[in-house]
Order: sequence, then C-alpha cells, then structure tokens
Amino acid sequence: MTLISLGEGARAASPTNPILFVTQVPIPTEVNSNVVSNSFVAVASAFGNHLGGTKWAPRGGDLYVRYPDGATRNLTRAAGYGVSGAQHTNGIAVRQPSIHRSGTKAVFSMVVGAPADANDTTTFYWQLYEITNFLDPAATPIITRVPNQPANYNNVSPTYGTDERIIFTSDRPRDGSPHLYPQRDEYLDLPTVTGLWSLDPATGNLFLLNHTPSGVFNPFVDSFGRVIFTRWDHLVRDRNATDDGMGRSNNGTFNYSDESAAAPILARYEFFPEPRTYDTNALAGLNVRGNAFNQFFPWQMTEDGTDEELINHVGRQELMQQVLNSFTNDVNLMTNTPVGRFNTNFLGSLFQIAEDPLNPGVYFGIDGADIGTHASGQILTLTGPPTLNPDFMYITYITPKSTAQPNGAGLYRNPLPMSDGTLVAVHTLASTFDSNQGTPANPVSLYDFRLKTLQKSGAFWGAGTLLTPGFTTTASYYVGSLLVTYSGPLWELEPVEVRPRVLAARIPSPPLASIEQQVFIEEGVGLTTFQNFLRANNLALIISRNVTTRDHADKQQPYNLKVSWSNTQTLGTNTGKIYDIGYLQLLQADQVRGLTMGGSTPVPGRRVLPQILHDPVADNPPNPAGPPGSIRLGDDGSMAALVPARRAMTWHLTDSNGVSVVKERYWVTFQPGEIRTCASCHGVNRTDQAGNPKPTNKPEALRALLQYWKAQNTPVVGQTTDGKDDYLSLMFKRNPAATNVTHTVEISTDLINWLAGSSYSAAGDNPNTALTTEIARVGSTNQAIVVRDNQPLTAAPQKFMRVKVTSP
Repeated sequence: MTLISLGEGARAASPTNPILFVTQVPIPTEVNSNVVSNSFVAVASAFGNHLGGTKWAPRGGDLYVRYPDGATRNLTRAAGYGVSGAQHTNGIAVRQPSIHRSGTKAVFSMVVGAPADANDTTTFYWQLYEITNFLDPAATPIITRVPNQPANYNNVSPTYGTDERIIFTSDRPRDGSPHLYPQRDEYLDLPTVTGLWSLDPATGNLFLLNHTPSGVFNPFVDSFGRVIFTRWDHLVRDRNATDDGMGRSNNGTFNYSDESAAAPILARYEFFPEPRTYDTNALAGLNVRGNAFNQFFPWQMTEDGTDEELINHVGRQELMQQVLNSFTNDVNLMTNTPVGRFNTNFLGSLFQIAEDPLNPGVYFGIDGADIGTHASGQILTLTGPPTLNPDFMYITYITPKSTAQPNGAGLYRNPLPMSDGTLVAVHTLASTFDSNQGTPANPVSLYDFRLKTLQKSGAFWGAGTLLTPGFTTTASYYVGSLLVTYSGPLWELEPVEVRPRVLAARIPSPPLASIEQQVFIEEGVGLTTFQNFLRANNLALIISRNVTTRDHADKQQPYNLKVSWSNTQTLGTNTGKIYDIGYLQLLQADQVRGLTMGGSTPVPGRRVLPQILHDPVADNPPNPAGPPGSIRLGDDGSMAALVPARRAMTWHLTDSNGVSVVKERYWVTFQPGEIRTCASCHGVNRTDQAGNPKPTNKPEALRALLQYWKAQNTPVVGQTTDGKDDYLSLMFKRNPAATNVTHTVEISTDLINWLAGSSYSAAGDNPNTALTTEIARVGSTNQAIVVRDNQPLTAAPQKFMRVKVTSP
C-alpha cells in the first residue's frame, strides 16, 4: 500500500488562483442543554446552522474575492447588496460559495433582509444565488436568485452537479407537508435540514436525494463523480424525553399517533434502539449497553440519490477510536480499537470535507467537537478513492491531535487544498470553547477566525501567513425586541478556489448483480417491468444474500448467527452463545415526536422516531408468525423486502420470538425503482467473521418475494358471461393506499392502438365507461378487481386487454 504524501516542505507562500470566501459577524454562543429551549446553535455551528433569522445569522457579512496579487473585493456590496451600520430592512448574511466547473460563476446562499424594528416578526430564509462577472476587478458583479427553488424554506450548502442541476440542503419537509415543519433533530430536538435535494433551476424539477433525520452538510461532487457529504448519524432514543432528574421533563415530549396534521396526541413511547446510556431504569435487566450513537461521518451517493452509503462502505470499525460491545453478558463480543488494524489513527467527525485536487481520493476535513467550537478543530485527511478497500483506508493527521479538542494552540475550519499545492484554512488562536465575553446586546467572541496559509514544521502543519488585511465592521440588528450591536473584526469563513474543473463522469445507478438478475430470470419477472412498478409506487427493493455473515471486524454485535429453522449459520468463534435469528423487522422514519417545552401547546415541528413499517404500499409476503412489519428470512439466510422510497429506513434482526439481536446503526434512504443488494447484513470488506469471502448464493427470499409479487400484480385475462353472451375480462390487484398511482384498463384490437376504459386513482374511480365495466371488486387493503369489455366476444375477430399503471 502506497501512502500519498502531502509534501515535506512548506507549500506555496501565496495562492496563485483567486479565492472566494465570506465574512460573518461573530456569534459566540453555542449551548448544549438538557432543556430544549435553553439549547442554542447558529450559523457557524456543526449542526442546526441553517436558520435565517438574525438570532442565528447576524447581518453584516459579505461575499469577498481575494485575487492572486493579494487584493480583496467586497462582491456583494459591488453588486448592490448589503449595508454598513444599521442592518434594519436591508441587511444580509452570506455563506458557502461553490464554484461552477467553468470557473466563471459560483452558487452560494444568502439571506436578504432584517427586521425593520423591534415589532417586526418577518421570517427570513436562506436562499440560493448565483454570481457572475466577478473575475475582472473592474467589472460589476452580477448576482441573481436561483429560480424555482423552495421559496419559504432555508436552502443552504449548494453545489453544482454534472448536469447543471444544483444539489443543496433544505429544511423543506420531506413530503412538503407544512405541519411537519420544522423537522427536529435527534439530539437537542432543534430544527434541522431534512436532507439533500436536487433542483433543475430551468424547469423547477425538485426531488429529495436522501432523508436525514438529524441533518446533512456540505455536499460536493468529487473527481470520481460521487456526491460526497457529511451526514449526522444520531440514531438514538430521544435524550430530551427521559425523566432522570436533570430537567428533561421540562421539554414536555409526547408522541403523535401518526404524521397527519390532525393526529391525536398519545403518551410518550420509544422502543428502538437500546435505551440511552444514562437511562438506568430502562436498561435494568436487559444486559445491553446504553446507546449514545453520535457521528458526523463522510457519506457518498450517486447524483440521482441511489447507492447511499458511508464512503467506500467504510465502517465505524475502520475509523473510530472505540466501538463498544452491544450486549454486556456475552464475552465473545469485543470492543473495537485501532490496535491491530491498518489504520491506527482515528476520527470522531469529518466536517467541511474538501478533496485534494493534486491527490484525487484524498479528503481533507475537520475533526472537532459537535458543539462549543463552531465546528472547528483538527485538520486531517481520509484517503478513500473508490477502488480502495475500506480495510485499507487511512487517516493522516495534518495538524496535531490536540487541536481536535479545545486544548491545543488554535483551532481550524474549512481546509482548502489548492491546485498549486497551497494549503489554506480558517484558523483561530483560541483553544477553548467559545462563549460570549460581552452581553446579549453587545456580543464578543473569543474566536478570531482568519484565512491563513498553512506551513509544515516537523510532522505537522500549522498556521502561517494571513491572506487578508482583516475586516472590521459596526453592525446593529434586532433580535426580537433586543437591539444587538457589534463592533469589531469579522470572521473569515468558507474559502473556495476559483478555477476551472474537469467535468467528472456522471455515475449511473449501480446495475443489479448477476446473481440476483438470475433469480428474476428464473421467476420470469422482467427487471425493467419490476423497476417501473417500484417507481410507480414510490418503492425500492432491498436484498441480502446471507444475513448470518458479517464483516470480520464487526464483532461488537452478535456474530455467531444461525437461522432458527435451517442449518444456515456463520460462526466467528467455536465457543460462546449462538444467536438464533428468524426475521428482519423494518422501521420507517416517522415524524411523530412532539414537545411543548413546558407549556400546554405543542410547538411547531416534530422529531423522527423509528416506527414499525406500516406504509401499506410496501406489500411484502405475509409473515403472520413474525413481529409486525417484518419479513421472514430465507432458509439460506437471505432477505428481500419492499420499502418506501425517499423516507429514511432502518431495521434489526430478531429471533423467532421477535427479540432484537443485531441492530442497524444508520438510517438509509432509497430512491424509487432502486434495487440495493448487500451480500451480508454488514457488508464484508474482505472476509466475514469466519474468514469466508462474500456470499454468492441466489437469495431464496428474493425468489419468494417475486413469486408473491407476481400473484398480486399479474393481470389475469379470461372471459365472463352474462348468461347470454361471453365477454373478454381482466382481473388485476390494486392497493388503494398507493394514492399517487393510476390504474387504467385499456383495450386494443391490434396491440398498437389502445383505448382507455375503467380507471382507478386517488382523484376517484371511474369503473364503468362506454368501453368497459367493472363487474367485481373484493378486498380492502389489496383489492381484486374484475373488469370486462362491453362488447361480446362475437363482436370482433380479436381483442386484447391490459392494465396501464402510471404515476406523476
């Protein structure tokens, strides 16, 4: 394995290309509290940084360019945006510029406007803007709002796709339902973005790439065509809902019965995953370790949202300092540490990821605290080009590990490796958690974030030359009735290099593996037909060949696994307990957790909770013996299930009595029509826990699902009689819960020209027409409908009938 060197000497003293960056009025406060209303994060925080009000995004910052000769220019002021002094009405804040591959324009987020006075309650939103004509210092920059974006939501972190679409994060509700706004995160129950979105500005076509219950940040398309981003994974029970004497009961948490606007309020209830680490009452007698899962890790997907996974499908076992065992009464379950693995370094987070243009597949990022340092900390790199096996991915410390927490000589943000070899970053001399050294009306930060080059000294890199003369301002703005005034230096954040980029090859959706394709062939199900069915019903299909197998390093959860009713098993040790498994219970991310914050009225928005799969469109083979929302494992250890698309999903393996054995630790989103195959329950890097390669069996669970699907969805053409004449008739099955699907019975005499007859949709059924007539309907969840031609068979030499299924 060849390690990629970042150079032994100092990098270039001054960048040779222009740099776009933003200035920001400092906002020093970040508060983590057991009481939701006392918690606070803002525009430069690691999470919850997307809100556009002046409370979270002080006005008075701008978009700047630094030219190669060191001159700087305020681009927003030159284009007619922003003011000095009083920000009332016309104030702006700017964030996250991203350069188009042409190097001649950039997309960024800007919030325009501020309260006019203490009584102004206007809601302000971050929106996407493009800037052009900024490379010539003498030209007037042109800034335009990106058309067709969600207007009354916060749209941030934009980047260009390979096809001129814009990929960005937004707090628009997953399905657009206003009563679900805002989605609240799984940590502090604060508002969060709902996922990555893809927009075609020309047509307004918009769709959700992934649904993230706690948040997603800073996407970009890397040199290999992958969408890379930081995702916050926090699949845990609600920390703000435990009456543990620490004030959490003040949050007034409860459950809604479902996601609907008029859903009744129920008592608070959670069952997945394990209880929190401090919830001793809930943990008593379970022999499980409390769960406090909390990661900001690098993820990838294709531009159409398929194939979402941790970068290269790397696991916690390859990156983290420690992964604890899940059950406390099984000595075979091990705590994972870097000892003995290829990558002996570790990280806790990877914020603000940027690919090194000189070393494709090397990703710079920040490992820092999730709250208290404004997402600043240690600079490190993760090496992970697409062909690199996760076992051999590695972390390189660029600055010392001491800067990962606030106890070293300064903290870093926004690493920027440049094409001339210069390494630029945002740096502050402060080494402690930030806090307001002033007053709410006159805030003062400990941090002095400035743009600097980095230079290498010994084994590590450190802050070098300042890249700007520094900027100061006096700005005043209202936060509710409070007039806030700041006078002092501005933070310099989020630098990007202005240069042309080679257009990455667009990655298509991964093809279905030949093993699974063979099952489709053997069952006589056309793959294209099946995927069209999935798209029409907003579904995806997930498959695993043998869930008893796990990666060799993943021994923190049970790994001596056996299918209860067959001889299929995989043992990682010849001693200790063998866990019987029988079912995979599927859980969907529903926004059903509400809170009152100590009052009597629920506050807007809801938190996601894992709920047993109940989407009626996900019509899997009946499994009466298993727990609700589960599918039965095949005798060969395989599983296959239809799941809702564009909604986060998770799952766990249970024994034959429904008791949880192995839990999925991440939420995963699938796209309509997507078929995802994972050979094992936890993907095998090189070998499984028994030293075997990836399973290659044809999954019997997939075969069973396809057989069931054919029985439910294949129309049967025959004939009926009214006692006098015979008629061509057709029987098909329909799920009325699929409200975005229309079934239309059509008739043809030549298989070329088709005429529409009876139709069925959410807008209403039209069962009897001049062409066809419904003569029978049986069932409720799945309806079996029989429709006949209105002309007897004797009226034409030949007739054909079909059902056409469409969706918007």
